[in-house]
Amino acid sequence: MEISAFLIVGLLVAILAVFTVIRAVRIVPQARARNVERLGRYHRTLKPGLNVVIPYIDRVYPVIDLREQVVSFKPQPVITEDNLVVEIDTVLYFQVTDPRAAAYEIANFLQAVEQLTVTTLRNVVGSMDLEKTLTSRDTINNQLRGVLDDATGKWGLRVNRVEIKAIDPPQSIKDAMEKQMRAERDKRAVILGAEGQRQSQILTAEGEKQAAVLRAEGNRTADILKAEGQARAIDEVFQAVHRNDPDPKLLAYQYLQTLPQLAQSPGNTFWVIPGEVTSALQDVSRAFSEILPQSAATRRTSSDDLAIQAANDAAKAAEAAAEALADAAEADGATTDALPSSLETAERHHQPETPPAGPPD
Repeated sequence: MEISAFLIVGLLVAILAVFTVIRAVRIVPQARARNVERLGRYHRTLKPGLNVVIPYIDRVYPVIDLREQVVSFKPQPVITEDNLVVEIDTVLYFQVTDPRAAAYEIANFLQAVEQLTVTTLRNVVGSMDLEKTLTSRDTINNQLRGVLDDATGKWGLRVNRVEIKAIDPPQSIKDAMEKQMRAERDKRAVILGAEGQRQSQILTAEGEKQAAVLRAEGNRTADILKAEGQARAIDEVFQAVHRNDPDPKLLAYQYLQTLPQLAQSPGNTFWVIPGEVTSALQDVSRAFSEILPQSAATRRTSSDDLAIQAANDAAKAAEAAAEALADAAEADGATTDALPSSLETAERHHQPETPPAGPPD
């Protein structure tokens, strides 16, 4: 009996010793910290690794994570400056830098950070309208971070970043914004279409302008070349005429050959008979009745042949002139007294005469 009692007491003492050793030794992981209170007062903060405390006297609090933490808060209703309620969802990145302050300066630092974020967010967004709120996320984030960092410093916290995850306006505002965006897209499409049409018309006008300029230059060059050709032709004829030394008799003969062509036009209803027709006929008759000068061309034929040919040409010219005068008189419906006398004179002067014998070749 006595042996059994000693064994029980010894066993209890051994168990108590083992439990005491376990309570005295505390292992803290890396990037963690634990606060120790001795007799109800803060004593020290256990660092990562093996730590020894006095059991039953020192009280060790739960582990505090020293790593950067991410907390997502539920959406909070916020009223903008233009009296619209929007739901804003925020994400907070913070880190515990002082375990003692985080445990003793505030009861629940996560709840405190959440409420401080909501109040600060309402203050910042309340001074902005909806459009500015949707387009000024960076400004809101910076203002939130500044306020939270100043307020949480005494709590042993450091706010690294504050991000707005979502801003949800009311459904009616979403529908209005969608209609506005659709109208803006339609307007841009119409503007782009008008710009494209304008560019197309400008390019078409430029092409037509260049084509007109090229056509004008081509016509100008063609007219210049044509004028140069006509000038050269006239110059050649002029030089040829002057090389052969014409006299007024040849010009009178050409004048008589042109008269029938004046009466052949179908639109001629009134034709004035020139007064110099009779004199022209006399000059031509006299020219062919006189002895032609001896030239290189006349020396090739006999004088008799030349005289006969000249008389025949004069008779033909007189007949053509008489026919032209008669056609003109019929078109006018009137007769003139000068016409018979002119014809008789022309026939009298154009009777073939026997030319005198010219010098032999």
